[in-house]
Amino acid sequence: MAEPALLLAAQMEQLARAPLASPCPRIPRARIARGHCAQCWAHLGCSSGPSLGRMNQLPQKSPLRPRPAGCSPLSSAESLSMDGFWVEVERIQQRDELREEDSSDGHLPEEGEAESQWLQDTGLSGLLGGLDLDSDHRELLSTLTQTQVAAVCRRLDIYTRSARRRHKAPIRDVRDIFGVFNSGGVSSENGDSGVKWTQLSCGASKSPPAAAEPGRPQEQAGQEEAFDMDSAYSEQAAALLRRAKPALGGTPACGKGSLPKFQIHKGRLGVTRIGDLSLQDMKKVPPLALIELTALCDVLGLDLKRSKAGKGKAAETRLFGVPLDSLLEADHKVRPSAQVPLVLQALLSCLEKRGLDTEGILRVPGSQARVKGLEQRLERDFYTGLFSWDEVHHNDASDLLKRFIRKLPAPLLTAEYLPAFAVVPNIPDLKQRLQALHLLILLLPEPNRNALKALLEFLRKVVAREQHNKMTLWNVSTVMAPNLFLHQGRSPKLPKGQEKRLAEGAAEVVQLMVHYQDLLWTVASFLVAQVRKLNDSSSRRPQLCDGGLKTWLRRIHADRDKTGDGPEATLKVAKIQVAWPTNDALKVPLTPSTRVAHVLRQFTERSSLGSKGQEGSEDPDSLLPRHRSMESANILLYEVGGNISEHRLDPDAYLLDLYRANPHGEWVIKQSPT
Repeated sequence: MAEPALLLAAQMEQLARAPLASPCPRIPRARIARGHCAQCWAHLGCSSGPSLGRMNQLPQKSPLRPRPAGCSPLSSAESLSMDGFWVEVERIQQRDELREEDSSDGHLPEEGEAESQWLQDTGLSGLLGGLDLDSDHRELLSTLTQTQVAAVCRRLDIYTRSARRRHKAPIRDVRDIFGVFNSGGVSSENGDSGVKWTQLSCGASKSPPAAAEPGRPQEQAGQEEAFDMDSAYSEQAAALLRRAKPALGGTPACGKGSLPKFQIHKGRLGVTRIGDLSLQDMKKVPPLALIELTALCDVLGLDLKRSKAGKGKAAETRLFGVPLDSLLEADHKVRPSAQVPLVLQALLSCLEKRGLDTEGILRVPGSQARVKGLEQRLERDFYTGLFSWDEVHHNDASDLLKRFIRKLPAPLLTAEYLPAFAVVPNIPDLKQRLQALHLLILLLPEPNRNALKALLEFLRKVVAREQHNKMTLWNVSTVMAPNLFLHQGRSPKLPKGQEKRLAEGAAEVVQLMVHYQDLLWTVASFLVAQVRKLNDSSSRRPQLCDGGLKTWLRRIHADRDKTGDGPEATLKVAKIQVAWPTNDALKVPLTPSTRVAHVLRQFTERSSLGSKGQEGSEDPDSLLPRHRSMESANILLYEVGGNISEHRLDPDAYLLDLYRANPHGEWVIKQSPT
């Protein structure tokens, strides 16, 4: 009896490795097994025409290193445990009508068109014409590192050759652009000197200067490894290639429990998280992130391709199939401060309250008839307040959640960058995969980024209850990956023989986003430094985010007029303003050891003492009205003006270093917006 079993196993293994035919017969869900997953994916890839959710395998070229032999993105056991993925794919196919592909869907632009769009998205569209560089282009170019300049040169050179073949108007040579000014280099946000460059030609393939050491050698399992955000990721990658050493942190993410721990290296200026910068400064981050992502891919030998977003059809519904920004516009009439669509918040809240401990949550399907009925009732009654979530079964709620994500007019990861997310697993080094993901998160529109963050926070809570719900990180990732990468139930067109590997890669991307979300939802200090330099170069004092501050905000340093305004001026006492009327500013000794946390603690203690008095009386010297006495968790210190619009400061940041980074700014204590 053992021989037939062994023979069957060998046949299944051979079938899984055999070249795939297309089209292929539909495989019922009952027959989905580890040996059939590739065939099932191939069937989904048989539809003709381009797809919004197309996951393109980007061509690899030197110096990209292949994965170590015998080491896949997942361990051998988990690389086979894709059942959850394929069952979810089959379920999507059964419950969602596969739509006909139309010409309005996203597609990959042609040569030259892609480079033109890239230059526009990075704020360098003026380089396409024959006009002189304006001040905005000079300012942006002056902030770039050498690898970033090389990326700009390469795109401009490709566009130039393509335009000349099409007999367009004369195009400027890149040497004319990068030879008209000198860059002073960019110092990192936390004080490490960045790469300096002067005049570069389009032959920018020269080895860039040595970058800062991108971290400690890989530590033993269970120990934390530093994740360096002080120097540009592309410069770190270039430095590793020059030294011809194995990539630091290069052990692939292999299975449950073996994902290494990364600790963000905190410099003297602390860590900046998404949301700490004002909207005015955050608008400057995506173009810089796109340039850096392109430079990183160039160094790694990846050809970064972006899909051209198509025009979606207007939805006739109010919730499902409606763009995120339209949902938020409607939600703001009910809750002006909403940053995540209220229906998505309600679905996550329902699951969090009643489904976290349910075995198989997200994996076990609900009733298809009930889910369709619930969707219709939500469309009708959600904004009227007549819909009761108490009646919703948790498995039906999980189906509604996944249906909401799939039915968005554009993918949650955006049609433009979905191929880039899918190619992240092609990067052999785990730390560099995280660097690419980090930049992609910064490139997402704010509504998409906020919705994705809410989803990932919920998924992390599901994983934290693994002992009760039996849903490991990998289980959750395999179930959710099809809903993020198979947009609207459409099947991506994939190369033959690559279906299983790319499916595993999609699950790995979700796994990394869930596990490392705290790291990914930050703004790298080298990007903050570039934003500061942009603001410095503009010679315009940024407008304060809070207009009411202008009426009373004073200079924070009493002796600035005496000592001068330059960064060389060293102060002994700093004055901290408070964003509500007070008699005096808070005076803080400015020493190398003074941190933001010390300021907040001193202010809290002073406000507590000031609010104490006889019962029924108000101390005239109190910093706060008695009913507004607050704890340190409710107050924040902001950096306002100078070379930044508004920046919420990390409690571990050092004031003296902040002053040196922005000598013309003020420090203001404000209440937490939450």
